[in-house]
Amino acid sequence: MKLLLSIKYFKEIYYAIAFLMAVLLLGTLGYIYLEDYTWMDAFYMTVITVSTVGFGEISPLHPAGKLFTSLLIITTFGTFAYVISMITRYLISGQYKIYYKTFQVNNQLEKLSNHVIICGYGRNGRQAVKTLQAHGVPFIVVESELELVHKIREEDPTVLVIEGDATDDTVIIKAGINRALALITTLPRDTDNLFVVLTARDINKQLNIISRASDDRSEHKLRIAGANNVILPDKVGGAHMASLVTSPDLMQFLDHISMMGEDETTLVEIQFKNLPSDFEHKSILELEKRYQTGARIIGFKTPENRIIVNPSPETELVPKSKLFVLGNTHQIIKLKQALHIDE
Repeated sequence: MKLLLSIKYFKEIYYAIAFLMAVLLLGTLGYIYLEDYTWMDAFYMTVITVSTVGFGEISPLHPAGKLFTSLLIITTFGTFAYVISMITRYLISGQYKIYYKTFQVNNQLEKLSNHVIICGYGRNGRQAVKTLQAHGVPFIVVESELELVHKIREEDPTVLVIEGDATDDTVIIKAGINRALALITTLPRDTDNLFVVLTARDINKQLNIISRASDDRSEHKLRIAGANNVILPDKVGGAHMASLVTSPDLMQFLDHISMMGEDETTLVEIQFKNLPSDFEHKSILELEKRYQTGARIIGFKTPENRIIVNPSPETELVPKSKLFVLGNTHQIIKLKQALHIDE
């Protein structure tokens, strides 16, 4: 893979150097055969001939040697200049930086696991990147437009991004779909999102897949294809704007609660597997009494995926359940430290 990548980005330089080496070898062998030169003398004669520096011959040439020298000059005129210009162009244009960055991304990809794959870097893709960065969740972006890939890398070098069509199996496999935790596809066309969902679900049965959809009719098809959740941005945006008219204070309150880890008040989720083992089958009340962090448990998700809002203090913490906790940054950190949860 690394060898193929190197050939892809430097193939013109490789071709130029290979041509130069072939010319030097041919010239050296020609002078050895025609003029009975030693290897060193033949190589030296070839170099001064190809480079047209104007030095004299090592010894007077025979007619065959003169003809060979003439043909060598004609056929290889400008070879050195071409090779130097190719190297200079790569240095000035920054092609070596592109190769180096791609090389780095591929090295990091080999070590990446339990990450999120984001297909497409449009408005929804950028927002997904921002949220995952705020939560410290590892991710990689798959984008088909090469110019946009370069722009992403220039604006934020910390963002892992690879160029490729997400509908191509090899691309999402390269992105580590087998080791990924989730996939978010935000491509503009529903048919492309559907194809990505089908492919991802076929490769990784346990993957959490979230897909964007433009048409209401696509939602059912995407769920059948294997999407766990389907988001219609226009529908969500319209509902939010209408709510700002009907319940402006309530929406302002909800907007004040950040789920991105940036504002003072934060809403987070904690999986039960992260809780101390001695609290299995204990109540929420017992948990809050033991760890008086100030954070509030406002939601509970059962193993059957049933959501309980404002759960009773007697609610039992059972395996594979999940807590939704509200608090400020300090309270959340204190709770996570008490429960031995890594940031």
